[in-house]
Amino acid sequence: MPAWTGVRTATAFGARCVQTTPFADMIFRSVDESEDCLTLSVWTPAGAPTDRLPVMVWIHGGGFFAGASDEGRHEGTALAERGVVLVTINYRLGVLGFLAHPELTAESPTHSSGNYGLLDQVAALRWVRDNIAAFGGDPGNVTIFGESAGSFSVSALMASPLTTGLFHKAIGQSGAFFSRLSLPVVPLARAEADGVEFARTVGAASLADLRAAAPADLTAHVGPNPTRFAPIVDGHLLTGDPWDVFAAGQQQRVPLLAGWNSAESQQPPTTIAAVRAQLRRQFPADTAEALRLYPTDTDSDATQSATALASDLFIGYNTWKWIEVHAATSGMPVYRYLFDHVIPTTTGDPAADSPGAAHATDIEFVFDTLDTRALAWRDVDRRVADTFGAYWTTFAKTGDPNGEALPAWPAWNAASRQILRLTGTPAALDEPHRARYVLLDRTEQRLRDQDPWH
Repeated sequence: MPAWTGVRTATAFGARCVQTTPFADMIFRSVDESEDCLTLSVWTPAGAPTDRLPVMVWIHGGGFFAGASDEGRHEGTALAERGVVLVTINYRLGVLGFLAHPELTAESPTHSSGNYGLLDQVAALRWVRDNIAAFGGDPGNVTIFGESAGSFSVSALMASPLTTGLFHKAIGQSGAFFSRLSLPVVPLARAEADGVEFARTVGAASLADLRAAAPADLTAHVGPNPTRFAPIVDGHLLTGDPWDVFAAGQQQRVPLLAGWNSAESQQPPTTIAAVRAQLRRQFPADTAEALRLYPTDTDSDATQSATALASDLFIGYNTWKWIEVHAATSGMPVYRYLFDHVIPTTTGDPAADSPGAAHATDIEFVFDTLDTRALAWRDVDRRVADTFGAYWTTFAKTGDPNGEALPAWPAWNAASRQILRLTGTPAALDEPHRARYVLLDRTEQRLRDQDPWH
């Protein structure tokens, strides 16, 4: 964008980045999509420009192929009213954000390609460092936070050498690059090979042909796997698998608050036979233990276990591993939570048989934007939103979520293993389901032993 003088009007959201079909719960306030989408939004409390307040930078989710910072549920007013400067950012998505290709690598001064969406996030953090003081923010007290792909992004930014000094605390809500069972990172060579194959499918004989193609044509040819183009180990932004970077203590050593929801991947009714067959396929070396940890005595048990397993594979295990390793190698405080508050329906209380808090249902509580969804919100829901905002902003201010009138939240450590269960009545409890994650950890390690590309 060219420089300007005087006052520039900035009261409308910019375009969202080009993407495939967004998720049903994404309601945008921007009017269109464009390649010219790298904008951010800032909320400040009244009188903030001279206050040097803590800064919170939100990274939206959407599987790295959908989403935008302008969703109504990302409205920053309530958080800013708690005494922080809030920034929400866009980043390139899908094939336009994460395509690697040998020609792109060859022309790059860093000899890398593919992580453009993450580089956008780094550029936004550099903008915050250089400019946020003009909005009342403290560039020396920045917290990055995100949900789903945004949380995966937080883990990647913590593993990157490019982000040193750009943030000072991190919050991860559901997800991290710590498992090949969910969303794995792959090496540059593999990603480049996929980029060459993609170019062939769209009829592009060269990089020039790819650049000449309409963005909509490129996104239309991604194929059945929408997360095909996602962050990779490019040798520049990510110099190694985050698992290895964190294990070696080479990550950004900052306080971390992280956790996930109690039913991240809710499954439809199923049968004893179906779930037992799935467990045998998933855990061929540990079938007896898997059958014990994921009970299938009745069809009802089997359905609950199907949700538990899908949730563990999708989000639970990788976030658990992130917390475990960062706590062990960083020397920094870590706080772990389990969000277990079920949202109401459009007409009343949650269904009695709800398995737990679904994926992404924490967002409206963090931002206190419940009214962006037409649900039958109750007083208890508003209390949960108030509690979320208090914990999150207190952590952003001090690196510790504990504050006046808040239930005590013990720091995570390998000895006590206590977490906070976030509900209408938050309370600390001993870590649940650890045996499941230890089982998945063995499975993950076998995968890495079979394919030690790093």
